[in-house]
Amino acid sequence: MNPNDNEELNAIRDGVRALCAEFDAAYWRKIDEEKGFPEAFVKALTDAGWLSAMIPEEYGGSGLGLAEASVILEEVNRCGGNSGTVHGQMYNMFTLLRHGSEAQKRFYLPRLASGELRLQSMGVTEPTTGTDTTRIKTTAIKRGDKYVVNGQKVWISRVQHSDLMILLARTTPLAEVKKKSEGMSIFLVDLREAIGNGLTVQPIANMVNHETNELFFDNLELPADSLIGEEGKGFKYILDGLNAERTLIAAECIGDGRWFIEKASAYARDRVVFGRPIGQNQGVQFPIAQAHIEIEAADLMRWRACEEYDSGKNAGASANMAKYLAAKASWEAANACLQTHGGFGFACEYDVERKFRETRLYQVAPISTNLILSYVAEHLLELPRSF
Repeated sequence: MNPNDNEELNAIRDGVRALCAEFDAAYWRKIDEEKGFPEAFVKALTDAGWLSAMIPEEYGGSGLGLAEASVILEEVNRCGGNSGTVHGQMYNMFTLLRHGSEAQKRFYLPRLASGELRLQSMGVTEPTTGTDTTRIKTTAIKRGDKYVVNGQKVWISRVQHSDLMILLARTTPLAEVKKKSEGMSIFLVDLREAIGNGLTVQPIANMVNHETNELFFDNLELPADSLIGEEGKGFKYILDGLNAERTLIAAECIGDGRWFIEKASAYARDRVVFGRPIGQNQGVQFPIAQAHIEIEAADLMRWRACEEYDSGKNAGASANMAKYLAAKASWEAANACLQTHGGFGFACEYDVERKFRETRLYQVAPISTNLILSYVAEHLLELPRSF
């Protein structure tokens, strides 16, 4: 597939851009200032069917692949929006779609496609284990026809604007499994019933308007049919969603990068200092040109990851590398854009500082650049495991 000469992808781009045109820079600036949630934007995106892109047609969705979904999120960011407010439903849904029972899929997927329900949250990270996921301490112990959950999660996004959450918990103690990746299970939690009945949510204030929380589980009871797939295989299941997540985040970063490059280029053409456009100076030109080159290179790896994922191949390496390259490129584009604007880059009305903060997040989350380097060293270069 040539993504730059593909009618279907171009049609998606046009459709998303048309919708985003209704939510201008002033809209996103106001949301950021108020630390609010873009409810109107999310509803419009849902009503237009973009968030159900990857749900099969038999369940009320469009039946598109990761490639098409990546274009949707890329365009939101390229238009100056923040797709971090909606991307959770895209990748969280993969776990349910690939590993849920037929009954679960027939009940939940049509409701997700219509917007009746939202699945924007995934509870994996814990304060004492971070990305060392196999050592999570949250437990789910089966008692009769229920699982009882105890533990703690941190950096869990959009709980306040989600009806459901994917939860990873240990169902078999670490000491009793042969491999540390075994003994964890995935559950679909109904947040409407859980909050206040064993689940407590504590918001975390942060530098980005990214709705995130710390969760406390105190004897939260889940019905046995909340389990997705087989008990004990949750870590394997969650990897499917994480590979999709990293690829989609890469697309978002590419959208950010293109926004920064277009913004910087336009300003450099128009801003006149010492009787000439500042874009005529190589000291201004070169960082913007370098950022453009690196975004284009990252984009190629994004398409490779999409192709592997959509064809059922193991996309782990490509997804990780796409996320690394795109996050790095978008951050460098952000720096070039801010530097090009000089003092005006710090003014809220130019939107550069807002997007600057938003794209910086992806050097750290959903997986840090250092962990991607460790993955590549171990799995591709066959170097000794570093942790």
